[in-house]
Amino acid sequence: MERRLAKAGRLSIKIQFVAHPPALRAAALALIWTRNSQGKTMTTFDDRERAFENMYARDQELQFKILARRNRLLGQWAANLMGLTEVEADAYAKDVVRADFEEAGDEDVIRKVLGDLTSAGVECDEARIREALEHKSVEARRQFISEMK
Repeated sequence: MERRLAKAGRLSIKIQFVAHPPALRAAALALIWTRNSQGKTMTTFDDRERAFENMYARDQELQFKILARRNRLLGQWAANLMGLTEVEADAYAKDVVRADFEEAGDEDVIRKVLGDLTSAGVECDEARIREALEHKSVEARRQFISEMK
């Protein structure tokens, strides 16, 4: 038995049903005719691959924004400990965000904040900064989740 399916103008797919169990036929059709979130039909594996690549890019962008916000919050926390004014605190928070681009990981941010706190005469060790970094990470994620709703 053969069935012809036509969608979106010139697109035509010929599916030949042989003696496959119904579950296999349904799975094959699900792979071929999958609808995306906009309701458009995705007809090839290339479309699915593009969708996964787009999802990965969105996830990476979101992760970058969360880390930048975390670093800004950490900078504001450190500025508060140093007793900076609001304008100085904003400038310092931006400097902390920029410090994250020096090398991969959090070490560059921790090194900057620790050095600045020490030079300002604030008693602080690396463990306290790491703890604050973890708290600010959670706070940044919560802020993004609340913004998405």
